[in-house]
Amino acid sequence: MTELTELNQATATKIATLPDAQTVTEVRHWSDRLFSFRVTRPRSLRFRSGEFVMIGLLGDNGKPLLRAYSIASPSWDEELEFYSIKVPDGPLTSRLQHIQPGDEIILRPKPVGTLVHDALLPGKRIWFFATGTGFAPFASLLRDPETYENYDEVIITHTCRTLAGLEYGRQLIEKLEEDPLIGEMVAGKLRYYPTTTREDSPHMGRITTLLKDGTVFRDLGIDPISPETDRAMVCGSLNFNRDLKELLESYGLREGANSEPREYVVEKAFVG
Repeated sequence: MTELTELNQATATKIATLPDAQTVTEVRHWSDRLFSFRVTRPRSLRFRSGEFVMIGLLGDNGKPLLRAYSIASPSWDEELEFYSIKVPDGPLTSRLQHIQPGDEIILRPKPVGTLVHDALLPGKRIWFFATGTGFAPFASLLRDPETYENYDEVIITHTCRTLAGLEYGRQLIEKLEEDPLIGEMVAGKLRYYPTTTREDSPHMGRITTLLKDGTVFRDLGIDPISPETDRAMVCGSLNFNRDLKELLESYGLREGANSEPREYVVEKAFVG
C-alpha cells in the first residue's frame, strides 16, 4: 500500500467518524461551571449575528450527539466562538468541557434563530436580557456594527448566581471600546447592567424584579420601557423567558419573528 493510499484511507475514516468536523483553536475555562471555546469556521458558513447552530461530538453509539449553541462571535469573525455551561452528567457537556486546541467537534453549518435584527421593527433603544450562558448570542450582537447603527442606546442586562458567572461578559464588554472596528460606535451608547442572585454585588436580584419595581430605570436614569421607542431580545432559562415575555407585554411590546418583525423576540432554543 502506498503512502498516498494510506493517507486517503485515513482521511476517509476520519470523515466517516466525524462529519462536518471543525478544529478547536482555543479553550478558556471561566469557572468550574463555565467555559468558552473557538473553532475554525467553514468557508461556506454565512450567518446573522445572534443565530445558533448545532454542534457536538460523536456519542458512544457512534452517532452524532448534537445540541443548539448560539454563535458568540459576530458574523464578520474568521472563527466561531461558543460559550457553554459544564454539566457533570450532561450527555454532551460532560465531554465537551474537556476539549483541547487541535481537537475536532461536529458543526452543522445551518444557522437559524430569532435573536436577529431583522426580527425587530426599527426603534431607538434596544435591551438584551440574558441569564447565564444566554449571554452568548448577545456577545455576537454586541460586536456587530449594525447594533450601533440601528439604535441610539444599547442596554445589556446579565443575571447570574455569582460574580464568576458574569466574568465572560464583563471582560468582553470592557474591551469593546478598544475594538478597532466598533470602538467609536460603542462609546456613549452601551449600558451594562449585571446582577447577581446569590453573591453580593453592586446590583443584586432578578432582573424581572428590578424591572417591576423600577430599580433598573432609576439606576440607569432612563424612562421605563415603551413600545414606541424600545426593542428587546431575551435569552435565558424557560422560566426566565416566560417571565420576561409577560413583563415586556405588560409594557405594550409584542413578540416578533423573522417573518413578522415586532418589538421583542425570544430565543426558544436556549434552555440552559
